[in-house]
Amino acid sequence: MTPFLTRREHRARVGSTNDVVREWLAAGTPEVCLLVADEQTAGRGRDGRVWVAPPDAALLLSLGFRPTCLAPAQVWRLAAVASLAMADSAETAAGLPAGSVRLKWPNDLVIAMGDGSGPGGVRKIGGVLGETTGLGTADPRAVIGLGVNADWAATDFPTDIAATMTSLRELAGRRVERDDLLAVFEAYVEPRIDALRTGRFDGAAWTARQVTTGREVRLETAKGLETVHATGVDPLTGALIVADRGTATGDRHVVVGEIVHVRLGEPVVGQV
Repeated sequence: MTPFLTRREHRARVGSTNDVVREWLAAGTPEVCLLVADEQTAGRGRDGRVWVAPPDAALLLSLGFRPTCLAPAQVWRLAAVASLAMADSAETAAGLPAGSVRLKWPNDLVIAMGDGSGPGGVRKIGGVLGETTGLGTADPRAVIGLGVNADWAATDFPTDIAATMTSLRELAGRRVERDDLLAVFEAYVEPRIDALRTGRFDGAAWTARQVTTGREVRLETAKGLETVHATGVDPLTGALIVADRGTATGDRHVVVGEIVHVRLGEPVVGQV
């Protein structure tokens, strides 16, 4: 275990890695703590959606932080840098070209197949779930959970979502060991977290990885469904920027808390 990690455990089976790490933090475990599991029986994504993966097929982990060095409005960057580190790690472990793993705002790791258009043009390989408590107090806590489809064969994909997902194994055309992916991730995430502690966030890298930019995006909110043109993301606030002729600046910022679900449409001609 490196000095970066104060606690590092591997478990064969848990309900949710996020729940276990949250308990560690509540019991006083200092940051940064890491739990890895072979299987989750109650894995989840945003808004209570279920995260399902067969035993040993996905890298499932959670990191625990006490982000006293970050303003409450910047704690979202922990999930952002963890996502960037995992994107780099996935490319390294699977031998993929740099920049091929993209981020789908707000919390998915994806691969654009071909030009990314048409059914199955963007396929999910992983997800990120950030959960916080005590922000703005003397005891802020944050848990960042990540699940990545590593050594998962396409023949075993759930039939109802097989057309929208893939795995590093399928992309690489060979087995991708979870332990190898984990080792690379630990090496890549440490310097990104250290940078955050000194006030440095690679907003340019986070922005460049976004697959939503330049697309029609269908947003599901508490108010209903809305189709918008996504023009970028804001590295200061983490918001999605969408075109809005009704505003003085011609754009509108959509924050994660407003969103129930995001669906990608086709790339807009002339946009990246």
